[in-house]
Amino acid sequence: MQRYDSIAEVLKLEDKTSRSIGQSIVVTATGEIPQTLHSTMTSHFNSEYPSIEHLRAKAKSRMPGFAYDYLAAGCFSEVNLARNASDIRKVQLKPWYLRDFAGADQTTELFGETYDAPFGIAPVGLQGLMWPKACEFLAQAAVDHNVPFTLSTVSTASIEDVSKITNGRFWFQLYHPAEDDLRDKLLERAWEAGCRTLVILADTPTFAYRPKEIRNGLSIPPQMTLRNIVQMFMSPSWAMGQLAAGKPEFKTMKQYIPKGLSMKHLGLFMNKTFSGRLTEAKIAPIREKWKGNLVVKGIVNPEDAEVAIKHGLDGMIVSNHGGRQLDRGQSTIVPLSRLAPEFGDKIKVMIDGGMYSGADIAACLACGADFTFMGRSPMFGVCALGRYGGQHTLEMLKKQLQQVMEQVGCSQVSRLPEHLIAESVPG
Repeated sequence: MQRYDSIAEVLKLEDKTSRSIGQSIVVTATGEIPQTLHSTMTSHFNSEYPSIEHLRAKAKSRMPGFAYDYLAAGCFSEVNLARNASDIRKVQLKPWYLRDFAGADQTTELFGETYDAPFGIAPVGLQGLMWPKACEFLAQAAVDHNVPFTLSTVSTASIEDVSKITNGRFWFQLYHPAEDDLRDKLLERAWEAGCRTLVILADTPTFAYRPKEIRNGLSIPPQMTLRNIVQMFMSPSWAMGQLAAGKPEFKTMKQYIPKGLSMKHLGLFMNKTFSGRLTEAKIAPIREKWKGNLVVKGIVNPEDAEVAIKHGLDGMIVSNHGGRQLDRGQSTIVPLSRLAPEFGDKIKVMIDGGMYSGADIAACLACGADFTFMGRSPMFGVCALGRYGGQHTLEMLKKQLQQVMEQVGCSQVSRLPEHLIAESVPG
């Protein structure tokens, strides 16, 4: 049995080996690699991009500026966008080095499903604008890695297409329509497609003020301004991919959009269709109609958590929409650390936003999250590496989380709170 002294040596060997024989290297907690390899899915890990920071830089170099800004930017001065990540990174974990330790297991049960890791892919709108076929690529990556994929109402793949990719094992995020008839049609389509977990959105009661999007004149398809044309010309991989995939569209909504609308009138139609905030009066009929798991996304205070529990919701996702809506709100880790102990025995408490590594995921789980979701990180992977960028990103995050769990001596995801240094939690 050969022994390796650093994770870098292991990753380089695994990258080289997996590309040649389609196998994964099994590494013990002591850094040893057994002589007999076990066959798993083909690895797409690329050692040139061992972090989200590397993927972000590569993605930025390949994308038009307007597409990158839509993915990476926040609202106003991006104070809350930065705070999401910086506050999570203040969380510290306590290692146990001299105790017996048989290994770490990431498998996590959620709503009756067993996933291979305690994280999933969050809903992202306009994915196909940022990279051609990004939504489909990420759905396939989620299937391959057995983690949940969440489809946005305003994504560029339809409910039915994602259902085919995932064999019906996907979550659907509903932007609440102004008309009940459209709401019911979307719920029916999602259910018939096999979706059993519906996410309703609370943290977008109004349209955000995002200076970079305003300056870019963001729309779908992109406006043909001189600035945007130059950016597309300077991004040949993106441009060729768009030509092959066809112009990005709101595929789930396409059948409800009148034909022949100009970009201006399409924007007005979408604004009118999805205007208004989520209220108790809107939650109640959805709970009555939806027979599967019902999750509300955007909870950051105990009052709203009480409402979710009152109406029989199964889960809540602590989220501030990735710092894209309220620039003077709290970071996600602060309300999570308060809501999880208070409500965790009544409802599943999850978190979205600010995670860019396995260490960030571990920090959120240690603060009491039952599960975590990321939107930007997997998208950076696809925009950087294309079709298999999602697989690379999920595999990388699994490796990183595994290292943290083994380092601190945590055998199961549910035991990470035992390693939390409570005084390190912000707020």
